[in-house]
Amino acid sequence: MGVVTRENRDGIEILRIDHGKPNSISKAVSDELIRGLDEAEKSADAVVILGKPGIFSGGFDLPTMGKGVEAAREMLRAGAILLMSIYNHPKPVVIGCTGHAIAMGTFILLAGDERIGAEGAFKIGANESAIGMTLPTFAMELARARISKRHFDRMIVHSTIYDPAGAVDAGILDRVVAGDRVEAECLEAARRLAALKQPAFRNNKRLAHEETVHRILSTLDENLDSLMPK
Repeated sequence: MGVVTRENRDGIEILRIDHGKPNSISKAVSDELIRGLDEAEKSADAVVILGKPGIFSGGFDLPTMGKGVEAAREMLRAGAILLMSIYNHPKPVVIGCTGHAIAMGTFILLAGDERIGAEGAFKIGANESAIGMTLPTFAMELARARISKRHFDRMIVHSTIYDPAGAVDAGILDRVVAGDRVEAECLEAARRLAALKQPAFRNNKRLAHEETVHRILSTLDENLDSLMPK
């Protein structure tokens, strides 16, 4: 069984992350999500990405981090490609934050066209400063493009962790709904965005995002080499 389940519902491709208790983002999870996004480009009008009830994702997979520099580097590189596959996807991508979203979980949210969160006592944010990690350029630049200027240093430098309402104010989420409404609201948002005219949606999205995408992809390997020397 895969770590990402796929369902096409009336032209909306639904991708559900299901990878253990923390719903962590391993290389396999990133690769499967990228494959789903690639297929959706050909066969769907929009994409919805969901986690599990109570947790969207707790971040990159810690067991992989323990396997050594090469495995960790491959996982981070796959994660960066995943973020750009979402952020630069020609079709609308709506993300349902079904609970906690920490570190890479938060950066996946930031890549989406619309992000809808579940109400509840959930933690959302980037904890890298708190745990002694330097953020890669792909995370820094995506946050710079999406986070409110009032919150950028709070989130990135201070490791502020938000509740769902605070995540809306910071720019991580667009809105918050009852937990049992997240999937339905995501599907409704996907249908609304899918009704926008193509190729105008694709073209305008890529023009709006191209500077961030270029900065991330053109420096990706050099940045990972500096963070994780072989």
